[in-house]
Amino acid sequence: MIMLDNSTLYNEDLAPIPQSKRTWGTFNYAALWISMSLCIPTYMLASSLIEGGMNWWESILTIFIGNTVVLIPMILNGHAGAKYGIPFPVFARASFGTKGANIPAVLRAIVACGWFGIQTWIGGFALYQMFRLWIPALETLPQIFPNSFQLQTGPAIMFFLFWLLNMFVVYLGVESIKKLLLFKAFFLPAAALALLFWAINAGHGLGPILDQPSKLVGNNFWHYFFPALTGMVGYWATLSLNIPDFTRYAKSQRSQVVGQLIGLPPSMTLFSFIGVVVTSATFIIYGKTIWDPVALAGKFDNKLLVSFAMIAVALSTLATNIAANIVSPANDFSNLSPSKINFRTGGYITGIIGIFICPWKLIADPNGYIFTWLIAYSSLLGPIGGIMIADYYFIRKQQLTVSEMYEPKGQYSFTNGFNKFAIIALLLGILPNVPGFLLQVKLVSSEAFPAWILQLYNYAWFVGFFVSGIIYLFLMRNYKVVDLVNKELINNVAIN
Repeated sequence: MIMLDNSTLYNEDLAPIPQSKRTWGTFNYAALWISMSLCIPTYMLASSLIEGGMNWWESILTIFIGNTVVLIPMILNGHAGAKYGIPFPVFARASFGTKGANIPAVLRAIVACGWFGIQTWIGGFALYQMFRLWIPALETLPQIFPNSFQLQTGPAIMFFLFWLLNMFVVYLGVESIKKLLLFKAFFLPAAALALLFWAINAGHGLGPILDQPSKLVGNNFWHYFFPALTGMVGYWATLSLNIPDFTRYAKSQRSQVVGQLIGLPPSMTLFSFIGVVVTSATFIIYGKTIWDPVALAGKFDNKLLVSFAMIAVALSTLATNIAANIVSPANDFSNLSPSKINFRTGGYITGIIGIFICPWKLIADPNGYIFTWLIAYSSLLGPIGGIMIADYYFIRKQQLTVSEMYEPKGQYSFTNGFNKFAIIALLLGILPNVPGFLLQVKLVSSEAFPAWILQLYNYAWFVGFFVSGIIYLFLMRNYKVVDLVNKELINNVAIN
């Protein structure tokens, strides 16, 4: 193993994983994706499309296509993790520089903070739905937040309590979450199937549910489909970047490729189908679509049933939150100052930012969830993915010198630790999507820019990915890769 302990760019969390400790096989990656896919936001992803006007098969097809598309950069970026045993922030040093890597790391971390906040809000709201049945006064507490916060006192209290529980688990360490992940693996699929059978029974069979027509016809469908597809890609855009955080433990390239292939699209599509059926059934049962499963469960009359369901949702959400939304941003923040920020400190930073992002606003309605949240952050992460893939496959031909990635003045330091070409490509990839985002958040009028420029936002991830990737290749066309690979003890740090 290469001795890197004295480097200021090194700590145990960022260290390359030696071959002897790479123990994840195909089953582990399939199980990882099944576990991460089975969560409330996945259900809401599908049900939001129904709320937006799609019928059941249009929703499922959109989700399947989106997850198949995002699987491509997922596997491509995962290759470096599996070959060299390095996490995402270290991999980013190859294209952005040893200091510049903090830019994609922090952008990705802030998005993870948003997801942490969303999951924490869901868990807290589940607790609120339970406690308000037993303590009715919780619903009528005086308002303490300004109207602009759009936050009621009762749900806010439960959100903060659930946030404290998350932070306590961070304090205990990731090992403490294993039993909750096991609980989730058994409970959530069973609960989802129970909800499906309830919907089929209450909706008088699958026939009436699946017969619900699409509300989108002709051009209206395509105007909704493409931004919705971008949102589906954006859903896992974070993991498509930091997948090396997981593939660094792979026994082989085949393990991570096949595991992700059989784990991601099928599990997302299956769980989304449940969300589509249940949401479609709510229109038949209640006369309106209810896209939030926690809000739906709150309509049931049986206190014990609702309490059991909400406690289970809170526990499974807690498990997902720590595993999916704490581990990676903690690594990203650690990359800012490896000698000062460890996992626990990075977890606390994630939690604090997760509050300030105001997650209750992000999922207040389906349009905000897809068009403001998912598409907006995909416009940041798409360009990063394009740059990293262009660098790894076209500039470096999949050859990295691991020891140099921890050297402050090595070949990956570029100019004072920054690769200016990567930063320029990143900014130029984000730029085309800015007008559409400003329109989406109502900071400009629809007449402020030409219509075709505003519409680029509907394809934000794709635009950013290809614009940044192509510009990066052009700017780096004269770059000479330093051949230090043969000087590396490659067999100790990489697998072919």
